[in-house]
Amino acid sequence: MFNNITSMAANAANTLFTDTTTAAAEPVGAIDMIATLGLGVLMGVLISILYIYTHRKSSYSSSYVLTILILPVIVSVVLVMINSMASALSLAGVFTLCRYRTVPGDPKDITYVFFAMATGVICGINRSEYIWFLFVFFIVIAAVLVAVEMTNFGKCKTSSMTLKITIPENMNYVGLFDGILDEYTTSWKLRRIKTTNFGSLFELIYSLEVKNNADQKQFLDELRNLNGNLTVVLTLFRYDDKVYEQQ
Repeated sequence: MFNNITSMAANAANTLFTDTTTAAAEPVGAIDMIATLGLGVLMGVLISILYIYTHRKSSYSSSYVLTILILPVIVSVVLVMINSMASALSLAGVFTLCRYRTVPGDPKDITYVFFAMATGVICGINRSEYIWFLFVFFIVIAAVLVAVEMTNFGKCKTSSMTLKITIPENMNYVGLFDGILDEYTTSWKLRRIKTTNFGSLFELIYSLEVKNNADQKQFLDELRNLNGNLTVVLTLFRYDDKVYEQQ
């Protein structure tokens, strides 16, 4: 019985190897290549338009839009040239290990990279029976992304900010701003204290979770009333030592 099972497994492996080798040996037709290029370009354009629409209220890089547009074309053509299902899936796994972005940015942008890559893989499989799935896949993912953008799903009720308050050297800052910070933020922490202007001034640096419905101008005005109308800076990022080391 063990011999029969071993024989059946060997036959199945030989059949799979033969099918893969045969598929890889088949030439790629001009019609298949043109159809793949057309589908890749179409999906790249649709995904880039979707990216622009969902990022219309925020800034985005034109080079990133170009990357999303071209990525499905590149992936699909490479997979068509391989002309093997097993090799195509292996190459798709290699693509997922590539780091397409080296500049820090919004992590959700990576979603569009995998979206474009997945559509390129589907185009590169080059099976006419999968074309309907390609468009269904795009419609479903696009609907989810648009719904998330329209409903602000997962959006925080606070904004992470950094506050820098300048005070005279003779002012006691302990507990001075606590009441105002408690009113306009959900949490705050004093991160750094340093002297400036040859020791005549102090800079207090806080990390804050500011309420989204807070009046930021009134917040700054109340702080200025307490620090002698000296400089108050509110920045839209978390506390980072490197930011202040560069100043």
